[in-house]
Amino acid sequence: MNFEEAQNKLAQYGQEHVLEYFHELDKEHKENLLEQIAGTDFSVISKITSDIKKSPRGIISPIKAMTLEEINTKKEEFTKTGLEAIRAGKVGAVLLAGGMGTRLGSDNPKGMYDIGITKPVYIFQRIIRNLLDVVDIAGTWIHLFIMTSDKNHETTIAFFKEHKYFTYNPDYIHFFKQDMAPASTYGGKVYMENKDKIATSPNGNGGWYSSMQNAHITDFIHKSGIEWLNVFAVDNVLQRIADPCFIGAVINKNCAVGAKVVRKSDPDEKVGVICLEDGHPSIVEYYDQTEQLRNTKDENGMPAYNFGVILNYLFHERELEEICGKELPLHIVEKKIPYMDKTGRFINPSEPNGYKFETLILDMIHLLDTCLPFEVERNKEFAPIKNKTGTDSIESARKLLQENGIEL
Repeated sequence: MNFEEAQNKLAQYGQEHVLEYFHELDKEHKENLLEQIAGTDFSVISKITSDIKKSPRGIISPIKAMTLEEINTKKEEFTKTGLEAIRAGKVGAVLLAGGMGTRLGSDNPKGMYDIGITKPVYIFQRIIRNLLDVVDIAGTWIHLFIMTSDKNHETTIAFFKEHKYFTYNPDYIHFFKQDMAPASTYGGKVYMENKDKIATSPNGNGGWYSSMQNAHITDFIHKSGIEWLNVFAVDNVLQRIADPCFIGAVINKNCAVGAKVVRKSDPDEKVGVICLEDGHPSIVEYYDQTEQLRNTKDENGMPAYNFGVILNYLFHERELEEICGKELPLHIVEKKIPYMDKTGRFINPSEPNGYKFETLILDMIHLLDTCLPFEVERNKEFAPIKNKTGTDSIESARKLLQENGIEL
């Protein structure tokens, strides 16, 4: 993109101020800014209205989950089917790893955090080891696609190279950047982080597939014959990835998506619950769960909405292409956005000062017709690291890892 093309694009969206300092920049920084303008979707700004409201929910009803008891009765059959799909090269894994370890007190990518006690044990290392467990059983490599962000892409790649990919075959690891969305003032003007950089943030966990498309990763997926993508977050160090039993169950039930779920530890646990909404699979985040929903019982007197999602999903790739041809709902969220003021000073605000724009993976699930909630044992597959101490922390994850015989 040249200067004139950038001017024209910005003028379409009333964002000409982005080029205000362009002629002060050296050649490299000019090119960086033009590249960022070319890759930024400014159309999201037009979604700001004077009265931003959440879309009303549809009719919520329970969805039947495949319980541990049901899974155990057909475990061999499901595992056989899953292994056949893996050995045929039909399964890929997608790691969402664009986040930083800020809440853990680290300036590095979250996956680089060392959770070891007597020796280094990195979050990325645990993820790879979990995937290698399946590779060892299946006797074949599984393509792993790692989504990074603008902030951690180079660092993440360098870390994997430094650690020799934790013994994983590097030919089967593919890095790509998540698309970024601009951050704006309440009035719809894009913030500048500095003279050559627009303030942006990742476009939400619902942007992973469109980011793969824009990075031409999907071309490789089609060429390789991959039909199923197991998408998972970086912070759960116990989760099983490309789990043959899970894959086999979703294939057996002919569902468009499978969701690993755990029974809630208590009604107020901060996890999204899986359900039906207007007859389609859906997820109600913990902050949207009403008292009535938390207290609803099923025919056996058990909580009707008792299965929480752990951000480990198996999507049928063909259906993904179909739903990503549609426009996902855009979530406009108030945030604290660091920016450069009119005097050129960098400001780190203490209060929300504008909007970020995100799409969510739960909306992708709601666009599909069928979903299999697949229960896993939380003590064996759910050790999220979101905080330094307390609930869902480094401390709690270490304890669970040790309970599962993993040396730290």
